[in-house]
Amino acid sequence: MSASSKYQAPKGTRDFYPAEMALRRHLEGVWRRASVLHGFDEIEGPTFEHLELYTAKSGPGIVSELFSFRRSGGESDYALRPEFTPTLARMIAARAGALPVPVKWFAIPQHFRAERPQRGRLREFIQWNVDLVGLEGAGADVEVMAVALHALELLGLSPKEVRCRVSDRHAVAAVLAALGVAPERAAQAFELLDRRGKVPGSEFAAQAAAIGLDMESLARLDAIAGRAIPVPEAPAFFESVMRECSGVAPAALDPLRALAAALGASGVAEWCDFDLGIVRGLAYYTGTVFEIHDTHGAERAVAGGGRYDGLVELFGGPSMPAIGFGMGDVVLSLMLRDRGLLPSDGAALLPRPAAFLIAASPEGEERLPALATELRRAGLHVRRSYKSTRNVGKLLAEAAKQRARVAVILGAELAEGAVTVKNLDSGSQRTATLGELASVISAERSAAATNDEDEPA
Repeated sequence: MSASSKYQAPKGTRDFYPAEMALRRHLEGVWRRASVLHGFDEIEGPTFEHLELYTAKSGPGIVSELFSFRRSGGESDYALRPEFTPTLARMIAARAGALPVPVKWFAIPQHFRAERPQRGRLREFIQWNVDLVGLEGAGADVEVMAVALHALELLGLSPKEVRCRVSDRHAVAAVLAALGVAPERAAQAFELLDRRGKVPGSEFAAQAAAIGLDMESLARLDAIAGRAIPVPEAPAFFESVMRECSGVAPAALDPLRALAAALGASGVAEWCDFDLGIVRGLAYYTGTVFEIHDTHGAERAVAGGGRYDGLVELFGGPSMPAIGFGMGDVVLSLMLRDRGLLPSDGAALLPRPAAFLIAASPEGEERLPALATELRRAGLHVRRSYKSTRNVGKLLAEAAKQRARVAVILGAELAEGAVTVKNLDSGSQRTATLGELASVISAERSAAATNDEDEPA
């Protein structure tokens, strides 16, 4: 590329200017708040890992989906992380004996996937990961779901707009076996079910037949899977599953019954439906699985997760039950924007300056830098103009554009040790001594922030 050419960000990545960064930090702040409220501690890991960490979990086929590389002169192959669960499992395996149980961790890292960019899917993205390790049972599963749902509620969504679709791989495996799928074909069946909405009907039927699902079995499966069953209706639904698939033992649906009871006791049942069409495509899931979807159906799943009870052991640690989920920022942002729950301009989310200093006299110009330092040391967000003009009207307009709460005008009153403080929201103004200025600005900020819903924490 020539020196005169314009460089652009790589395809599938994003530049975050201040307004875009404010939107990103807004989402991350809600994710962090929900995590902390539910008792999870934040962690982070390396941006790249040994390639073997991913192939050990997913097999060699995943290499084509990764940004992988070998250091010049080195012997190890690495990959930029496409997800966080392997890193988390490796970290737990390394210190399993010293960690409190259960382990409740969350992370908000960047991820990278070498795939074709499209709406809702980029090559670089932010993903919130929440994991609970060392605790068995449906109660733990529901506790993790509740964190995700609480964050969505904090963002302004309701059960009318997003639904958590819950299932269990063991129960689905029992249904598939009763419909003619051999146990050794269960993994293929899960993968096929996970891709059902992306495969043409005729092709899906052909692939289903190859693993033991003939047209009659598919019709029976359709009567069971892909239906959203509200939690209060779950017991009757489970009975209908056993009638439709006579080979399913009552005990095979016990995990679903336990989930129904835990959801009913949790306070989040109104957000959830049972859907036996949810299986999640990744092979490491071992039991409960769930996805959170936009009820408009315009986007991919907003979040997805499930149990992965064997993963810590796979990476050299003890056998530990585990459940977690991931929620990406790309799909979530699209959904929130479509519903008017994110501002069109992220500048509205930028922190508001407490004060904007204006030099209206030669002495004011001289005193301004030291005064700015003093106020900042007092904990105040202070900005100033870097323009040469002393036109107070123009400088007040600049202060308003930067959304400052007050303008502090350093004019002739400085000779008496005083300045003018103008409230840019109300238009009122007063004189304040330099000694009381920090307190006056703080009082103005506190009074305004009471009614300022977008004020960052």
